[in-house]
Amino acid sequence: MTVYFIGAGPGAADLLTIRGLRILQKAPVCLYAGSLVPKELLDECSLGTRLVDTANLDLEQIMAEFKAADNRGVDVARLHSGDPSVFSAVAEQMRRLDDLRVPYEIVPGVPAFAAAAAALKREFTVPGVGQTVILTRIARQATAMPEGQELEKLAESRSTLVLHLAVQEIDDVVATLAPFYGADGPVAVVAKASRADEQILRGTLSTIAGQVHEAGIRRTAVIVVGPVLTAHEFPDSHLYSTERSRH
Repeated sequence: MTVYFIGAGPGAADLLTIRGLRILQKAPVCLYAGSLVPKELLDECSLGTRLVDTANLDLEQIMAEFKAADNRGVDVARLHSGDPSVFSAVAEQMRRLDDLRVPYEIVPGVPAFAAAAAALKREFTVPGVGQTVILTRIARQATAMPEGQELEKLAESRSTLVLHLAVQEIDDVVATLAPFYGADGPVAVVAKASRADEQILRGTLSTIAGQVHEAGIRRTAVIVVGPVLTAHEFPDSHLYSTERSRH
């Protein structure tokens, strides 16, 4: 028996990996985040699969499902939105499975920031402009940020900044970042990336909050900040340079 933590991707059902799909089609039990995982993926489950929406379950109730499957000796497909490595609450589940000595594996998925970059048709690491991407969030009605990882500290580098779970606090985000990136610093907000109802907003730190409020975006969105969003004059990368030795 194995619990498979599967990254279901940012929203489009066809962005699930082939490995994840094959596991999903065979697993007798499937736990999924109901409001975030595309319903089309559940159609891939076999007839008779136990489907459990975890949207309204607490951690102990989720663990009870794992224990029951372990007792039966059947695999579990645990679908998480995006990729399990970022803001997925997988670590606490794995810690408990370790204590129970229940085997598990992780199947990567397409993360929200990658889907946002694709929607924006932008590379987040542009030569001479930005070579560092910071994935973070803000602390409001959630776990406090560790010391030294406050948004002000991270903004000092002027790296490409991708904020998850922060669009509801867009006014505070703008006020915090403007001193570092400038009022005219490029910003984009991508909501529901890769889905049919995807929304893309582009602007600056002086205009983006108004756009977000007007569009009514309050969740399932990432905020991207940094000069890579509008960079046009930059050197070609060394990777394909004619001066690079290929021997």
